[in-house]
Amino acid sequence: MAELGPFCSELVRQVRAQDTYGLWDGKLDVELLGPFLIDKAKAREIPVIGDPDPAVLARLTLFYAAVALAIEKRSGIMASPLMSITGEGFGRVVLTCGRLVAVSKTLRDVHRFGFPSLEKLEATGAALVEDALTWIEKFNDAATAD
Repeated sequence: MAELGPFCSELVRQVRAQDTYGLWDGKLDVELLGPFLIDKAKAREIPVIGDPDPAVLARLTLFYAAVALAIEKRSGIMASPLMSITGEGFGRVVLTCGRLVAVSKTLRDVHRFGFPSLEKLEATGAALVEDALTWIEKFNDAATAD
């Protein structure tokens, strides 16, 4: 089994932090990331009618919390995620650092939130972090403003 990348490792820490009773102590890291993996066939089976499932919303929240913490670890600047999602599964997530919006992402079909592979999960999370770090470097005065 391949070692997890830095972003997936941060995501695993976020997932484990939610396990207040230690139920997942014996699970492998890759097992904890299993719910984030949804291939195209599985995604097509998920209905997009009605409110997004609370478990999906929890995974979405964990994913962007991991992005925020990875940004903070790399930049030393706290990143705060803010999310707004409609009952139809559309919305927006922004991560702010000081007065800077370091990440702004439109969310569509939240019902089907997931990634086809661990590699895609790692790449997507890492890309969001790198993009945010670019903005923080470019607009550091805004990122560090109160």
